[in-house]
Amino acid sequence: MSNGFSAGSGGSEPILPAAKNAKPSPETLTKLVKRLRALTLKLLPVEVDPQAVNEPTSRIITPQVISAFRAAAGDFDETLPYCLLRARAEFMWDADHNAADYDENFGRAIACEVLARRIVHLTAPDHLAAVMATRYTHLQIDGDESDPASALEMAIDSHCTIFLSSSESQDVVNSLWKGDLIQKMNEKFDVDYVSYSESQTGSFWSHVNPSRLCVPRYQNFFRIVVWLFFLFVYSQAVRQPVERLADPSYMNTMDAWEVILYVIALSTLVEDMNRLYKLLRFVTWRAFSFWNIVAFLTNSLLLAAFILRIIGLHDNTDYSAKLRLNSFQVLSFVAPFIWMRLITVFDGYKYVGMMQICVARMLQESGIFFALLSILALGFGQAMYALDAADGTTEAPSGVVNALVQALLQSPDFSRYSSSPSGLIMYYLWNVVTVIVLLNVLISLFASAYQDVVDDAEAQYLAFFAGKTVGMIRAPDSYVYPAPFNLIETFLVSPFEYWFSEKQYAKLNRIIMSVLFFVPLTIIAFFETVFQRHENEWMTNWLHGENEGDNSYPAVRDPEVDGVDADAGLRISKVPFTELIKVFPNTAQSSEALMLEEIRGLRKQLDLVLRKVEINGKNSGGERKED
Repeated sequence: MSNGFSAGSGGSEPILPAAKNAKPSPETLTKLVKRLRALTLKLLPVEVDPQAVNEPTSRIITPQVISAFRAAAGDFDETLPYCLLRARAEFMWDADHNAADYDENFGRAIACEVLARRIVHLTAPDHLAAVMATRYTHLQIDGDESDPASALEMAIDSHCTIFLSSSESQDVVNSLWKGDLIQKMNEKFDVDYVSYSESQTGSFWSHVNPSRLCVPRYQNFFRIVVWLFFLFVYSQAVRQPVERLADPSYMNTMDAWEVILYVIALSTLVEDMNRLYKLLRFVTWRAFSFWNIVAFLTNSLLLAAFILRIIGLHDNTDYSAKLRLNSFQVLSFVAPFIWMRLITVFDGYKYVGMMQICVARMLQESGIFFALLSILALGFGQAMYALDAADGTTEAPSGVVNALVQALLQSPDFSRYSSSPSGLIMYYLWNVVTVIVLLNVLISLFASAYQDVVDDAEAQYLAFFAGKTVGMIRAPDSYVYPAPFNLIETFLVSPFEYWFSEKQYAKLNRIIMSVLFFVPLTIIAFFETVFQRHENEWMTNWLHGENEGDNSYPAVRDPEVDGVDADAGLRISKVPFTELIKVFPNTAQSSEALMLEEIRGLRKQLDLVLRKVEINGKNSGGERKED
């Protein structure tokens, strides 16, 4: 088949052909990745500025280079984005493990990512989803097959902001977010992406479909409602000790707010455990993030508070009162975490999402600070304890830790060591090292991380939004019961899976979900049939207007200029549009490429002149001989 490869062509690239139905084997993909790595090494044998590689008019990633990489793939054009992103991951591994060649390998990794983006841009629109979302596997170093992943998932795991910020990637992400693309599990436990044809057509009742609860947009809205209700319940539950302290039955009974709180907490725990299991089974450890740790701490504290509260319900003894007190003390520690997780609920909005990205990057950068702090804290803690033990008596180690932490938080107690000159000197040194040196290092790291995010804010948020969308459907579930309704699935529905056939179990879930979620499903169906139908485009246009700057419309590329005044002989432009644009510079090419093109044109003209001169010279010589 033709790959459009032409070493000297400089025009527009042809669209990628349709992908084959059969997936290539892991061995084939591994060999293709090696071939792409070899091409990249030949393309960039020396260090190159990554910005020069990523420029739209880059003199490195030219149309000829793109054609060469496409030709190297042969009949596997559809796997090029995946293989290039895999090659990028390998170059980044080389960069991280070989500090001497970090800049060279980092530039090669960026080149692979840019090539993947440019090649995806050449994909036919009707085949874009298949190229981006089809899952492949490759052979690892030990010979085992890797976990299946698509080009989109690999870009998310590798945090490829250049690739994920492209319009093609965002088109697929938005289709997944809105439910135009849905997942289906095949018999090999692999995920296929198919178009949801009923999203724009069909009757109202055909849209009352329980499977629409799998759509990330609707999941996100449902999570917002449930989490706001959970915060309200938590606020009421922590007020109960004040309101019911005089009630003698308070020790032996749980308030209704407490019952609701722990029911929702149990549903959240079951949902997180189910997601953890599916991530371990279908995905890789790269899908885990900082918020998984926050969720684990939140669930652990809620579980501990619940256990203490249940044990304290036996009688009205002092021990039971102490357990009740400890239960609410543990419950109070949950507040910062559940309010922190509120950020993840509203991170679909750009401002909240950017705030989450900044916080995550700052926490990541603070690892250097806490590593240095831990080492110094151990050294100074041991020194302070040894100075205290010099006279044969020591205080509790917690006192030394408390003094060091207070100094770190800029509230040192110098009077504590006023009787010991050596201890005071050591305490001075601790304050100088932490307050003056380490805290300023931390501030510099925070400022650097914040600046990096802000400088590339749009691409960072688009990459984050892609990760959020794919993360909500990456661990597939055929029947989605959002918390707290997942408890019904766990204890009342799932046991029938082993007794019923597959069709009977699917019918049972459909009936139960239709009853439980009738109200939200009705709202979803109303939204899809009224606000997204072609007959009601006037409402969408009235609310949002038209994007007159979208250059994908032919009317924008060559607008009509004839109007009502044309009958009177008056026109906007008497010069054709094609003639007007002939004098425009070619901004799609770099200045070096334009100069080379001009030089090639001059060489062709010079060769033509020289040939004519040579022909004329021969003709004149022949005429002289005849004379």
